This record gives sequence, C-alpha cells and structure tokens, in this order.
Amino acid sequence: MDCYGAFARVYDELMDETPYGKWRDRITAIIEEYGVSKPARGLNSDDALSSEKNLVLDLGCGTGSFTKLMYDAGFDMIGLDSSEGMLELAIEKRDEAGDEILYLNQDMRRLDLYSTVGTVVSVCDSINYITEPSELLDVFKLVNKFLFPGGLFIFDFNTEYKYRVINGDSTFAENREDVSFIWENFYDEETGLNEFDLTLFIKDENDVKAENDRFIRYEETHIQRGYTVSEIEELIGKAGLKLISMTDADTDGDVREISERILVVAKEVKKDKA
Repeated sequence: MDCYGAFARVYDELMDETPYGKWRDRITAIIEEYGVSKPARGLNSDDALSSEKNLVLDLGCGTGSFTKLMYDAGFDMIGLDSSEGMLELAIEKRDEAGDEILYLNQDMRRLDLYSTVGTVVSVCDSINYITEPSELLDVFKLVNKFLFPGGLFIFDFNTEYKYRVINGDSTFAENREDVSFIWENFYDEETGLNEFDLTLFIKDENDVKAENDRFIRYEETHIQRGYTVSEIEELIGKAGLKLISMTDADTDGDVREISERILVVAKEVKKDKA
C-alpha cells in the first residue's frame, strides 16, 4: 500500500536537512574499497558484464534525491520504489535535468530486474518499512540474487533503541510557510512496531488569493519496525550474503547500544565469478 500520498508532495521540503551528500561520499568510498562498480557511465557500453557490474540500484529511492547524487557521481542508476507519488516526483526531476535514470515502480519484496547490478544501496530507513523479519529475509535473498558476483549491498536501518527510547510515545510538530505537520508516534514494545500518524496541512496550490491563504488537511499512517544488530546479522547470513561491516551511521564510529541508525555493508560471495 502506498503510504506516501500527500506526504510525497512535501517530502523534499520537509527533508531538506537530510545529509544526502555526506551519504553519497561515504557510500562511493565504500564501493571503491570493497565493490565492483565504477563511476564510468557511458563507458564500456559494448561490454555487457562491465555494464552490469557498474549498475547501481537505489532500493526505496523515494523522490530520487540520493539517486540523482549517485548519478552525478558518474554511476549508472536504477531507482526503485513502491510509491507512485514519490516516483512521479523523481521522474519529474529526472526529466527536467535530462538525466538517464531508470525508475521502477516495484515493491522491494518482489524485486525483479532485467540483469544483475554491481551495487544495491538503500538509505533513509527504507528497510524499516519491511515489518516482518521473514519478508526482510526475502528482500535480502532477492538482493543477493540480482547482485553481480562480488557486488555490494549497502543499507541503513533505524534501531529498535531509536523507536523505543528516542521516538517512543511522543508528538512532534513543525510549522513552515507552505506546510505544517503533526507527527504522533507510538511504539509497541510487544510487537516491536513503530507507528506514526502524520497530519499534514499543505497550502492549496489552486488558491490564488494571496490575502486568504488556504491549507488542506491530509492524514497518513506509517508503520516501521526497529531491528537489532543481531537480527540483521542473522538475516544477512541466511540470505547467503557476507557481512563486511556495521557502523554507526550518524557518527561513522563503532555501533553502540545507543546507536540510532546503523550502516551495513554486505557482499555477494556465492555466485561463480565472472
């Protein structure tokens, strides 16, 4: 189900402080150190294997902000998301810039590509929207299936600690010129599920009377699951991937009990080497 309805329209505005550039620099360094992909867009076009291993898939790409930065760094990019609303914005930005990014409307639990890719990335806690561990295992297995030999899977996830302690049962709100929101958060310790009910007030684009600004109210519910380090380690192993590293995504340091977001690097190891 597409939970990014009205939220998609204001997502970029509300996420304007997201450090996409920092994430891009970190991930490109990881690819250079451990991976097979090269920022060589347009080169080796006659070499099918080079073309595949240089492909990078952005899993849960949203409005394509991070996909765009990876593309600008020279990578051949595919962006995949289950939200039609988010993808519409990604495609608009792609077309305006004249970029050659392929966007796919798919649920990552049913990932289906036309070839292998050298790297799969997933940032900004997209993984946490997979709330059943068995389904997350399916995602990891599909990623492994479509990774080029020796390819990397780089993703982040919000921890159980973040949902339980930092977010908890809290209310957040923000007021901007064209949009305001109220975020009511609920964490269920028994199920490990984190629910946030989002109430958005978005300026009516059709209201041309500047002296009488009109805002329209929208409501959405998002459900995520916080995972522990041990759970992710186990799922990676069951999927046939090799864990390379886990780091605190906010500090670049070691994972701690109070880490809120963790960056994971895993590697494809079981296919015959091409």
